[in-house]
Amino acid sequence: MIDETHDPAGQSWVESAAGHPDFPVQNLPLGVFSVAGGPARIGCAIGDEILDLQGLSKAGLLPAAWRPLLQAETLNALIGNPASVRRGLRRAVFAMLTNPAGERDAAPHLRSSERCEMHLPVQIGDYTDFYVGIHHALNVGRLFRPDAPLLPNYKHVPIGYHGRASTVRPSGLPVTRPDGQMKSPGAEAPEFGPCRRLDYELELGVWIGPGNELGRPIPIAEAGGHIAGFCLLNDWSARDLQTWEYQPLGPFLAKNFHSTVSPWVVTPEALAPFRTFQPARPEGDPRPLPYLWDDHDQAVGGLGVGLEAHLTTQAMRAAGIPPHLLSRGSATHMFWTVAQMVTHHTSGGCNLRPGDLLGTGTISAPDRSGFGSLLEITNGGADPIPLPNGEMRTFLEDGDEIVFTARAATPGRITIGFGACRAMVVPARLVAP
Repeated sequence: MIDETHDPAGQSWVESAAGHPDFPVQNLPLGVFSVAGGPARIGCAIGDEILDLQGLSKAGLLPAAWRPLLQAETLNALIGNPASVRRGLRRAVFAMLTNPAGERDAAPHLRSSERCEMHLPVQIGDYTDFYVGIHHALNVGRLFRPDAPLLPNYKHVPIGYHGRASTVRPSGLPVTRPDGQMKSPGAEAPEFGPCRRLDYELELGVWIGPGNELGRPIPIAEAGGHIAGFCLLNDWSARDLQTWEYQPLGPFLAKNFHSTVSPWVVTPEALAPFRTFQPARPEGDPRPLPYLWDDHDQAVGGLGVGLEAHLTTQAMRAAGIPPHLLSRGSATHMFWTVAQMVTHHTSGGCNLRPGDLLGTGTISAPDRSGFGSLLEITNGGADPIPLPNGEMRTFLEDGDEIVFTARAATPGRITIGFGACRAMVVPARLVAP
């Protein structure tokens, strides 16, 4: 999958693309945007601009066969095609943005990203959240089961649960503190009210491209062909609601009130130079069952993507204090590969569809500097975090904003990024006494 679009010497005539931390010409992520309240349009990020692919198509500057795919208001139709279509579009856009002759035709179709509103890139049919961050699983397990933090099934099967697609929102929209039932330790009965232990979860999102028929599992050797791209995902969690409700069936209201995604779809093609080996399992660990094992996937199924989470409070912003780094980790700490997630999801016959979203679950590093949630960083709320202005946090307060960033980097290649995944907490809307 390495071709001319990954050439480190490639330069675009779009000036802001040179040295851009997220969107150099080697990235070219896909998204959906609008200008001044106009209709949603498919575009591509390049530096500080958005290239209007719908406009290029209408002007006859892209192959006519792609026109129906690019005239839509979501990416579902485009990513539902084989990866060869996506790769062809990438190569055509790269050539247009790097060839000086392309400036005359394409420049009129550039839009300043500051003047654009980003939307969900796809219409999401289903959302499934996994639990493949082993250090997060160990940290949380130690809080509740110090003697046996990992349940017996964790190293045999990719654990996941079905989330709520209707509450997935793009970066920038506020998250309303949820109301719900919670039971304080020692209390005789639960109470209803605003969540007191609101948390974030640092995850990667995986966008499904071509789907599969009901009853026809996706073999692991073919799973990569069903992955259309990646994003950042904040799967907000109400920890006190979760503690009370999760047994015996798992997450419910504690996880269904809001999930934030970064709006750009970073394609597998863009990430090709940053694929890495899946870390070897410790000696004595069980080998995955045959349907979950593929030698090629183990060789290149890891993702060399660095992840960061930052916090700003209302007081920090008022004082001009920059965001506070909460954690810095890596997607290489995933215990299961994305291909294993896709294959297991369909192994019982479940059909995936274009635009379905998978979450990796919280990705944490082995030490506190890379923990992917406040639950871990504060040791369940026992060790508050000091902020630069003297404020303290155990869990999130109204007015706090969480910002995720991610970048893929490796020697000899141009670094690419995902763009920001951000949302600010606003007060609960109490619906009952």
